[in-house]
Amino acid sequence: MHVSTLKKLARLVAELAVLLGIYLLGCAIGAWIAWPIPGGVIGMAFLLLAFAFGWVKPATLQMGAGLLMAEMLLFFIPALMSLLDYGGLMRTDGWRILLVIGMSTLMVMLVTAFTVEAVVRLRRPHEA
Repeated sequence: MHVSTLKKLARLVAELAVLLGIYLLGCAIGAWIAWPIPGGVIGMAFLLLAFAFGWVKPATLQMGAGLLMAEMLLFFIPALMSLLDYGGLMRTDGWRILLVIGMSTLMVMLVTAFTVEAVVRLRRPHEA
């Protein structure tokens, strides 16, 4: 292998290790505090704080996060396969489940859009 390829591979592994460490830290804290919040969400909050306070630059974890985002569909396969066990539920209440998924997705998109808009307006000086 070429030296630059090995460096990229080492950096990717290091970034993935940092992201995994943050996730595991969030899981450990979630279990210790016994909050009903998933450890991944707590870890994401820690990562957000690290970005906000400048402890970690987002570009530092860009390669590892990019790989995880590119392969995100693989994380949903087990959940989709479990639906095969609940065919009867999907036939009777599937439309309700799809309605909840659709409405919650729309709500998340709207809240995200309004939050981004508010942050952009706060950060940008008012134009006359």
